[in-house]
Amino acid sequence: MRRWWPGVLALLLVLALAVPHPGSGAASREPEIRGVWLTLNDMATLRDRERMREAVRQLRALNFNTLYPVVWNGGYAYYRSDITRRMGLQSFSFRGLQGQDVLEELIEEAHAQGLLVIPWFEFGFMAPPTSELAVKQADWLTRKRDGGLTSVSAAGEVVWLNPFRSEVQRFIRDLVLEVVQRYDGDGIQFDDHMSLPRAFGYDPQTLALYKAATGRSDPGNPENPAWVKWRADRLTAFMASLKQELETTRPGLRLSVSPNYHDFAYKLQLQDWLTWVRRGIADEVIVQLYRPDQASFEKELARPELATSAARIPTAVGVMSGQRGRGVPIQLVADQTRALRSRGLGVAYFYFESLWQRSPEDPGLRKQALLRLFPRPALRPRRVQARAPAPPPPPLPAGAPVSSPAGRPRLVPPPLLP
Repeated sequence: MRRWWPGVLALLLVLALAVPHPGSGAASREPEIRGVWLTLNDMATLRDRERMREAVRQLRALNFNTLYPVVWNGGYAYYRSDITRRMGLQSFSFRGLQGQDVLEELIEEAHAQGLLVIPWFEFGFMAPPTSELAVKQADWLTRKRDGGLTSVSAAGEVVWLNPFRSEVQRFIRDLVLEVVQRYDGDGIQFDDHMSLPRAFGYDPQTLALYKAATGRSDPGNPENPAWVKWRADRLTAFMASLKQELETTRPGLRLSVSPNYHDFAYKLQLQDWLTWVRRGIADEVIVQLYRPDQASFEKELARPELATSAARIPTAVGVMSGQRGRGVPIQLVADQTRALRSRGLGVAYFYFESLWQRSPEDPGLRKQALLRLFPRPALRPRRVQARAPAPPPPPLPAGAPVSSPAGRPRLVPPPLLP
């Protein structure tokens, strides 16, 4: 019998080395992300209780596992926020057609179906120039070197809150903590707007901080590598502190990030998300690769940062499933999904309404195609302890508005990148 022991011990050693450990292949322990964003375009579904419940049931039947509902867009909170009302940023109370707390009921229904819900702070540091936030907190805005305050984004003309001001950081932190303390969600998500276009940062306070830290005065070129790195590092420091607060407040919450590919994100948006992955700040990443054809999509899949991220944390790719007025054929959606899954990546679709409801193609055929992609369930585990239900909201005063203000910016996806 003893002659067998060396072989047995060798086999045990091989098996031990093959087991993934934290920080190296840990993402393989968890099922792939099969997600969908729920945007302002989906509010007709979200605000109607029965339509919402039916939508969640259909997504579960199609073997999705994660929902990303918008909660911060256009300077407004699309949940029951005391902060925005107290600051005078929001005169309306966002509720469902039946008076319900939309986010609370979505989370309850999704959890009953085994789905995760990760609220999405879509606008990050961005705001429309006419929003109450931009008007009432004008001193929070950063600027370009020529004094300009706005840039043009997929959401139209926008201003940017200065991410290096303590008041701005506290404001974003308080909104996030309000959501995670009030609702039984599974995390929070930021996208490519938790960033700053590199042309910005020339306000007096930021320049003073830069000079105090580096001894250098006004960097004339926004592409200056040292100036880019200093601003990106400060954004990373804020994200690290926010991650720590989330862990302290509700251990196990997922900090999800949905950026552009890294070279674009870092050089043009000061968003060094790959460092966030390496430092354990991000718990999952969904890289936006909205491409109009299969060839350009597969070219982007070869980017090394995708493999680097996937070796550490759950990593997925954002796929465009359609827009209002411009559908995406389900064949292209399926082809892109198969290509990314062949590389061990998950998927999140932008956005729910376009999956089958608003498309020139037959809704039944599109659902059948999705079911062929995901024929079996792959539910993701909850990592955070369930919290007690929040107290019911107080009744609305007679005549109080219950939806968004007139003229809010209509959601559109990010532009196709070169």
